[in-house]
Amino acid sequence: MTRPLLGAGLLIALGLMLGAGQASAAGQPAGTPDARDLSAVAALATSPSTVDQLAKVTFPDSPKTAARMANAAKAEPAASIAVYQPTAAFVAGTSSVPADLAYVAVPATLGTGEVATVWAQREGQDWTVVNIASGDVEKRLATKAGKGYLLHEPQINAWYAVDGDAVTVLDGSTTGVAAGTRMTVAQYQSAVHARYGDKLPGSAYDRSGAAGGFGPAAPASGDAGVPDWAIAGGAGALVLAAGVALRLRRRSEG
Repeated sequence: MTRPLLGAGLLIALGLMLGAGQASAAGQPAGTPDARDLSAVAALATSPSTVDQLAKVTFPDSPKTAARMANAAKAEPAASIAVYQPTAAFVAGTSSVPADLAYVAVPATLGTGEVATVWAQREGQDWTVVNIASGDVEKRLATKAGKGYLLHEPQINAWYAVDGDAVTVLDGSTTGVAAGTRMTVAQYQSAVHARYGDKLPGSAYDRSGAAGGFGPAAPASGDAGVPDWAIAGGAGALVLAAGVALRLRRRSEG
């Protein structure tokens, strides 16, 4: 089904949040959403089915007394953020492109009034809601990224802003690197190569079937039968278990 394009004003707002500041080829990620993508994500996030999901979601550790509020559930596509992840080729040192698009994060509100984030992922020419996550970490960190794009290292949950040849740590609590620390793309490549260079597809680590790093991991089951996210190999793609259309996660945020 063909979806109508958004108005120019909303597209401009989306373009700003999806982060341009990507003029330098050194920091240019792959898979950046275009206007048609943004229109599709906005239509998807505000569709009756997505809003209905938001109205019904309860995270495993949500307050048991949380009351549903009429008309509370909603998504805010004008504040969407593109989230990128390092590619295996970049980690291996065979590509200078630091990252590929992982998902578009759409800030949202649950029927309980809790803050959440809808994850939309490109599947061929279409977009699909693949996760509803608690909190608004993407939105908060995007405000700190300035004109750079948001880079997430999911294996250790570290966050960065990439602007041209500059990589700035936004949340490096797991690496011990202070927020605000800056490095070049080449220095960041050396860091991720040291962390994951021996865990790429085809490595002994990969063949052992170990989870984490850039090796494939089987999806795990969360509380009450709600699956958690598993991080796949290669480009760090998100994996869905067979027959599961939507995943939920409660996450810790700093």
